Amino acid sequence: MRRKILIIDDQDDLASALDSAFSATGHKVTIAHSREEALEIDNLTGFDLVITDLDVENVEIPKPTEEKYACLPKIPPVLGHVKAFKFCAANFRRDEFNEDELLNFVETVLNYKIRFVDTEEFVRDLHEKIEFEIPSAITPMQSILDYLMKRVEKVGVIRPEKSNLFVALDEAFVNAVKHGNKFNAQKLVKISAEISSQQARFTIEDEGEGFDMNAIPDPLDPENLFKSSGRGVLFIYNIMDEVQYNERGNQLTMIKKRDTEDRA
Repeated sequence: MRRKILIIDDQDDLASALDSAFSATGHKVTIAHSREEALEIDNLTGFDLVITDLDVENVEIPKPTEEKYACLPKIPPVLGHVKAFKFCAANFRRDEFNEDELLNFVETVLNYKIRFVDTEEFVRDLHEKIEFEIPSAITPMQSILDYLMKRVEKVGVIRPEKSNLFVALDEAFVNAVKHGNKFNAQKLVKISAEISSQQARFTIEDEGEGFDMNAIPDPLDPENLFKSSGRGVLFIYNIMDEVQYNERGNQLTMIKKRDTEDRA
């Protein structure tokens, strides 16, 4: 299927690479060289994919309130250098949804994105915002998780060989797709990561009905010893430094603080 793809890139490196890759396979690619230029596009919801890669320095960017701008990244108001990357497939046409097609887009984008190596000096003061909005599908989650782990490691929040962060994120992703959206590809999973040298903050949101934390069986109760229910949530609480669900129970926020061991 021929897809309409919008790439917003103020440095043009990722846009040029992806333009060549996607155009060669028959997709229609539009490039905007700034966030302001993208805001001038009349029909943002007409794109199957919106891929944004922006560098922002000491600027607080107002959030557009109209629904048609939902695919643009939500840039946090912080001082310093912010890299904002977003892969948005909220309007991905799903008449005949194919997880492998979505996976191919995710892997292509992230494979090009990861090629841009950050210097140690650049990473030290970096605040990175990464977002994904995709239809409910397990298949692309591995690639997204791998990318997030590489970014958290690069900034220095964790040492992969000493951290179970992968397990916590995997549990959260699967829960959103399986239990939240019940594998309904018409519903979205929204993944957000804010990464700095001090901590990584992850938010996973689904479009399901939510759940009551108090209704989950206690996995430590001897009566529930052989039940799998609740174990994933227990893993998340044990691995993360802070965990919070919204009132509805369809949005999970997790914070992993910098591992200071052996980093003095």
